[in-house]
Amino acid sequence: MSPEIIGLYMIGAMLFAIFIGFPISFTLIFLGTVFGYWGFGQLTFYLEMLQFNSAMMEQTLTAVPLFIFMGILMEQAGLMERLFTAIQLMLSRVRGSLFIAVLFVSTIFAAATGIVGASVTILGIMAAKTMNRSGYDVQLSAGAITAGGTLGILIPPSIMLVVMGPILEVPVTDLFAAAIIPGMMMAILYVGYALTRCALNPSLGPPLPEEYRAGSMWIIVREFSLGLLPPAVLVGSALGSILLGLATPTEGAAMGAFGSFLLTIAYRKLSFKKFNEALIKTLEISVLILFLVAASNFFGAVFSKLGTPAMLTEFLLTLDYSPYVILFIIMALIFLLGWPLEWVPIVLIIVPILLPLVESLEFTGILADTQNRLIWFGILVAVNLQTAWLSPPVALSAYFLKGVVPEWDLKDIYLGMMQFMVIQLLGLILIITFPMIALWLPGYFDAQAAAALAQ
Repeated sequence: MSPEIIGLYMIGAMLFAIFIGFPISFTLIFLGTVFGYWGFGQLTFYLEMLQFNSAMMEQTLTAVPLFIFMGILMEQAGLMERLFTAIQLMLSRVRGSLFIAVLFVSTIFAAATGIVGASVTILGIMAAKTMNRSGYDVQLSAGAITAGGTLGILIPPSIMLVVMGPILEVPVTDLFAAAIIPGMMMAILYVGYALTRCALNPSLGPPLPEEYRAGSMWIIVREFSLGLLPPAVLVGSALGSILLGLATPTEGAAMGAFGSFLLTIAYRKLSFKKFNEALIKTLEISVLILFLVAASNFFGAVFSKLGTPAMLTEFLLTLDYSPYVILFIIMALIFLLGWPLEWVPIVLIIVPILLPLVESLEFTGILADTQNRLIWFGILVAVNLQTAWLSPPVALSAYFLKGVVPEWDLKDIYLGMMQFMVIQLLGLILIITFPMIALWLPGYFDAQAAAALAQ
């Protein structure tokens, strides 16, 4: 049997094992070892040692636990609750004001945490009771909360983009820059949709009752300042230093983690118990991601050595399809895999398999440059996985929200999410049609850096 066919059996075994519930990391190591030994003998063990060592020595991945720690401490400081209250009071007379508040806070929270589960959970706790008391439509409310929570995948400093950078072999700073405009665009599309629905049917999001409005402007100013300025300064300084080339992603993440630690102390939310919980949560999430990075690197190296990716690439290219048709097939595959799988196995296992095909596509214009194409592809994957978080039947965001708002029916949550899933698909189509949405800002920063070096 040829090595390429062994690779196909390997992928089939991997998908079967993951779908029936085997632990992903150990499954990848076991399958990589077995099928690698079958395909090319004892070289597998040297490859395994090399891939694990290179994954553990990847300096960019040091930013992962630091960004996770930053997000957990920001969550504990309670800054998002204050910001939500301020927006709610400021717009209390506006139809759909709570939708604006949820989506504004989710955008800030996405930049602070990058963890979808945490975002949806906190937004549900903050907003659901007020929405219920104010007579807001359950489906539209659930859709706004879950869609806003998925922005953590895309808006930098996104953990997924940090992990994706070494896989695509493009600078994480370029991925961060490329994600800013699409992230803002998605947030604006969500707000526009919710407000349009409220304009057409005011009963979906009526103005807040008198008892929920602010007694004075001073209360609004105080809550807004204490809720917005600290996280904005923290995220802005960490992300800005990375984008401007003043710090590496790891150094920027360290600044953000230390800043969130100081904020938690300043707001008197830090205790030994909470600090210990933050460290344990950071350790759990980091080990899960980093061990899976190493395991998937080994699995991907075995798969590549068997020659299956090259065979699949040659097969698809011989079909003589347009590059956009092949891109549609890739996006459809990632979308479908996003139903049962989280972003971690998709980014670490599926994307490396598809990468040779993406590199071989013959686009024209700005996408003719391979690095631009890979940056653009990385953002498309991120937006696509946002959509997958809202896609039944799995749709993990629905279960996060149902867990904190048990009075909302799961059917209504699903129907609300699917409305915003259509908005996300529209955003994906816009980025495919107009690549400069993702590529303008990285090009601008690169031009500024080149001009600075020239001087």
